[in-house]
Amino acid sequence: MQDEESTARGLQNRDPETWAEVYEKYFPRVYRYIALRVSDKTEAEDLTGQVFLKALESVSSFKWRGVPASAWLFRIAHNCVIDYWRTSKAKYNLPLDESLVGNDADPVSEAERNVDISQVVQAVGQLTQAQRDVIELRFAGGLSTAEVAKVLGKSQGAVKVLQHSALIALRRRLSSGRKDEEEL
Repeated sequence: MQDEESTARGLQNRDPETWAEVYEKYFPRVYRYIALRVSDKTEAEDLTGQVFLKALESVSSFKWRGVPASAWLFRIAHNCVIDYWRTSKAKYNLPLDESLVGNDADPVSEAERNVDISQVVQAVGQLTQAQRDVIELRFAGGLSTAEVAKVLGKSQGAVKVLQHSALIALRRRLSSGRKDEEEL
């Protein structure tokens, strides 16, 4: 807790080293969360940059209340994504196609991996909005249950219940999809 409090103080004092540490630590996590939500690499990069810009602009309103900086950043990210969908024509973008494998990858295994990823993304898309929020923050954002609770304004128990029900629904959808493939 002491480390989080000193981070909050450093952010409020606009300490360049603290901002650099927070940026380095959270940029990849915020990006993954946003990329999963907007399904467009360029837009995800732009929105992630906006999150850190908004954080810098609004740091004077950030008060240490025992809430980690990550919850504050992900709340900003969550709001940026909501604004993005509310105000843009982004609904017509193509899905995110981000390859983490080098050029020398086996094309067959790369194709299987892409099919698996698209099935997971499709299954996540069938969850309720609350379940999607929890799954995306927990696994794409890498937040703890407590941090997700703070970002979403829910209790930790509610987050655990949503995560549990979401994982059961995903397991059911993904296993039924595999059974359908085997019948073909």
